[in-house]
Amino acid sequence: MNQNTFAALGLPAEQLANLDSLEYRSMTPIQAQSLPHVLQGRDVIAQAKTGSGKTAAFGLGLVNRLKADRFRVQSLVLCPTRELADQVARELRRLARYRHNVKILVLCGGAPFGPQLDSLRHGAHIVVGTPGRIEEHLRKGTLNLDEVNCLVLDEADRMLDMGFRESVDAIVSQVPKNRQTLLFSATYPDSIQSLSGRIMNRPQIVKAESQHDARSIRQHFYRFEQNKQRLTLLRLLLLRFRPESTLVFCNTKRETEEVADELRSQGFSALALHGDLEQRARDQVLVRFSNRSASVLVATDVAARGLDIEKLDAVINYHIARDPEV
Repeated sequence: MNQNTFAALGLPAEQLANLDSLEYRSMTPIQAQSLPHVLQGRDVIAQAKTGSGKTAAFGLGLVNRLKADRFRVQSLVLCPTRELADQVARELRRLARYRHNVKILVLCGGAPFGPQLDSLRHGAHIVVGTPGRIEEHLRKGTLNLDEVNCLVLDEADRMLDMGFRESVDAIVSQVPKNRQTLLFSATYPDSIQSLSGRIMNRPQIVKAESQHDARSIRQHFYRFEQNKQRLTLLRLLLLRFRPESTLVFCNTKRETEEVADELRSQGFSALALHGDLEQRARDQVLVRFSNRSASVLVATDVAARGLDIEKLDAVINYHIARDPEV
């Protein structure tokens, strides 16, 4: 048997059939390295880039151990952004669709509190959310984590960069110590080492290199003399290459709005995405960009991790990111 197939993991036939229907033919490097440990209940630190298949790497473990007949929160997944939380929840629902009555709930800031309370009253098996909103529910006594047996920190380095360390610590303190902890991170700085040392039990450490190479991505670098030429160059590049979908990264929220406004004035269908937008507006922007009703998305690094946008033709760094890993 090919050791890189999901069948080599000894998963139930129904789960394998579901994976096949999702066209999960073979494991990605991070899945092959981490899933055996995840399924055995070990703590795991997995270092892998966005797009490496890490959601399935922890999602299969969560779904596999789930007791669907018990309507209690059994797994908690923490994500740094609302967009990533929504995407993780969608993928978990796909992975769990072969099982009946599995409820996966998203709890994120920027969304009304009332509907989340109603959903919690009806029970959930897996909760996916951002640290701030999860901590708020815990503080108000509306979320009970007493039966959580698996805690996942997705994009953990980004979570700490965004200032969620205290919230993460507060949440971890209310999760049973006798649990599995899975930490997924694109980088492994000192802050992640410190966090893992506090919350994990003899974790297995796995690392998968980025799969991007010169065969799938062509890179160009453009030098110019004056900063005022930057916007003109962006416009000329869009006219020259005529990509159907383009993601433009800016370093500030204000700049995303200015660049998007200027592109629209030049006849481009451009939208801005940043953290100050209300959740509904952010959702609408992503839907319009994903369905190609807008061809240019100008964003801060809120879009740098976790967003799954198919057939993205061009990525333009309007400024070089302050953090090279971003």
